[in-house]
Amino acid sequence: MKLLLDTHIFLWWNLDFPHLSFKHKALLEEAETSGEGYGLSIISLWEIAKLVSAGKFHVAFSLDQWFLQLEDHALVHLLSMNGSIILDSTRLGPHFHKDPIDQLIVATARYHELTLLTVDEKIQKSGVVPVV
Repeated sequence: MKLLLDTHIFLWWNLDFPHLSFKHKALLEEAETSGEGYGLSIISLWEIAKLVSAGKFHVAFSLDQWFLQLEDHALVHLLSMNGSIILDSTRLGPHFHKDPIDQLIVATARYHELTLLTVDEKIQKSGVVPVV
């Protein structure tokens, strides 16, 4: 596993949204074809659940069932948090933006030495983690 998906990329890939760039799509197809898969921070599941419960994102299926399927999916590696990730998320520098979810996702990528797939320009410009 070489890649960690941020929440938007994960949703766009898994729900086949047209927003996904050609480059991201190619990397994800390669990760799946090779059997390597990709990482997803467990905090992304929390973020998805919060978006759905707040009515900001709609799905036509059960999140309960989908999350159970993701936990057993051979190509999706759910990465839990630990003390090192939590502490690193607070040490990304004074210019890193203040979204705690993004901080935890970036710290997860750093901890596992993964390249983060993201469309977030603030993360891309931060230089604190390899991004595509």
